[in-house]
Amino acid sequence: MIRIFAVMGVVATIALIAAVYMLTLSPGNDDRFAQCRQSQIAGGVSEIGGPFTLVSETGETVTDKDIIDRPTLMYFGFTNCDTVCAIDAARNAVVIDVLAEQGIDVKPLFISFDHERDTPEILKNYTDIIHPQMIGLTGSADQITDVTRAYRTYHSKMDGDDEFYQFEHTTFSYLTFPDHGFLEFFRREEAPEAIAERIACFIDAA
Repeated sequence: MIRIFAVMGVVATIALIAAVYMLTLSPGNDDRFAQCRQSQIAGGVSEIGGPFTLVSETGETVTDKDIIDRPTLMYFGFTNCDTVCAIDAARNAVVIDVLAEQGIDVKPLFISFDHERDTPEILKNYTDIIHPQMIGLTGSADQITDVTRAYRTYHSKMDGDDEFYQFEHTTFSYLTFPDHGFLEFFRREEAPEAIAERIACFIDAA
């Protein structure tokens, strides 16, 4: 009897090991970018991002397919944000240059949620100063709402002067690939060299 229980114990152990092994090989756990990720997102990365339609800095209506045609570093802000947004956008511009020195082409993208003031012309002047490759996007109130909801960003107009109003808003930068969608976000305190290193990891893994 003891021998039978011993055999059953061995069989159960083998079955458990096999189950764990198969689970780790299942498609749901097959993340080719796992070694590059540092952030954790409730529900997974598929919960962030998606299709959008906006207006480019040249006045053309564009979609995510038009814009995200290569690895893209995306930021949401507004041009009258002289401190936070300007610093973050400039930091992202350095990231782009660091990657370019390594032969890696990443598109810098600036999406304004200030659809009342940030016209395509104003956006173009702004992005041209930050980086010659940076693309600015704006849109209608509904279009901005759709894209900010898709990327789980937050912005709220603050009380104050009707002409010089400001926004409270999140300050993440988002890495998005055309074939994989959203992959990672970066916090504003992260150094450009560290972000560039992580982006290079994602590109190598792709």
